[in-house]
Amino acid sequence: MKWGWVFLGALLSLGTLSWGEKGLEIPEYDGKDRVHDLNAKNYKSVMKKYDVMVIYYHAHVENNKNAQKSFEMDELALELAAQVLDDIDDEDIGFGLVDEKKDLSVAKKLGLDEVESIYIFIDNEIIEYDGELAADTLVEFLYDVSNFGLQSFEYHVRLMLLFSFTDFIEYDDAAEEFHPFIKFFATFDPKIAKKLNMKLNEVDFYEPFMEEPVTIPGKPYTEAELVDYIEEHDRPTLRKLEPHSMYETWEDDIDGEHIVAFAEEDDPDGFEFLEILKEVARENTDNPELSIIWIDPDDFPLLVPYWEKTFGIDLGSPQIGVVDVEDADSVWMEMDDDEDMPTADELEDWIEDVLSGKIDPDDDDDDDDDDDDDDDDDDDDDDDDDDDDDDDDDDDDDDDDDNDDDDDDDDDE
Repeated sequence: MKWGWVFLGALLSLGTLSWGEKGLEIPEYDGKDRVHDLNAKNYKSVMKKYDVMVIYYHAHVENNKNAQKSFEMDELALELAAQVLDDIDDEDIGFGLVDEKKDLSVAKKLGLDEVESIYIFIDNEIIEYDGELAADTLVEFLYDVSNFGLQSFEYHVRLMLLFSFTDFIEYDDAAEEFHPFIKFFATFDPKIAKKLNMKLNEVDFYEPFMEEPVTIPGKPYTEAELVDYIEEHDRPTLRKLEPHSMYETWEDDIDGEHIVAFAEEDDPDGFEFLEILKEVARENTDNPELSIIWIDPDDFPLLVPYWEKTFGIDLGSPQIGVVDVEDADSVWMEMDDDEDMPTADELEDWIEDVLSGKIDPDDDDDDDDDDDDDDDDDDDDDDDDDDDDDDDDDDDDDDDDDNDDDDDDDDDE
């Protein structure tokens, strides 16, 4: 998924600050109910009122206090997003709730099949939102879906462009298949096409962080050809983990592993390391086995302690490692905080060792298995010793019984 920057999204919060001047007021929930409880009787009439309908298909939380608290927080995030978007004049955006138990019939009619998911209905399309349920990220995504708001060109958007009206219908149909996750642009201006070094009816594919686009071969294009090409090249060599698409990105692993790089873009060392990452990615963009996930810790402040504890790293400085997505085992490149950043060649060598299997987070599992085997052997030895002791005790008991019998015989005599 690709996202546009929205200044408003950065200002959303559930809290508020007191300012002496106007012009920077953080939205606070005003208490007005804007999120609809949808059911079989009202869902059609409610959805007709809006150009865009956002529906949260949630789990039933009747008698579970923890689940109820979690749901209340989710609902509050939806209410705040609805409040902020209520002032948008371009389109009417509605928000609704569908309960998996009470409103099952509505879910089936609307095609909702994954609980705890958000579905966006727009222009006869259904788009599933696969990010965190937070007001700011949801608003940013809706800005992107609705094509209003500011966009970031360089880092987060993969672009395609077309020159001339010929074949535009095929191009437009292909765009609908990937909206809003891949941006499609068209130009009919020869001057712009010249600056972009484009030829007539040519489609250029822009991968994130790459300096030059790739021209899709085979023009004139059909919709199927464009779709096939995009799906084949859908995984970038270097991609940024973002709150809006974090789950989808993490699920798109290669053989159960991710190469993960942590770097703060606003930090001098982080910026330097990111530039080295870009260089390595550009040199290896033709390698289908290489995909690096860049994570800016500033984007996920609540996850920083978890990552540091789970991976055993310090995110105060840039890090790169390979992570097993099943058990979070990981191996990290050794980088001295007091030394310079690794060169592009050093980083590339380390990545090659990962891809070849020389560096493998599963090696720790093998060591653990060996330790378990040793423990089992020790346990077996202990069991044998216990058995021997038991045998000795039994022999002693038998001897005592024999002595008792002899004493009884003597008494009888």
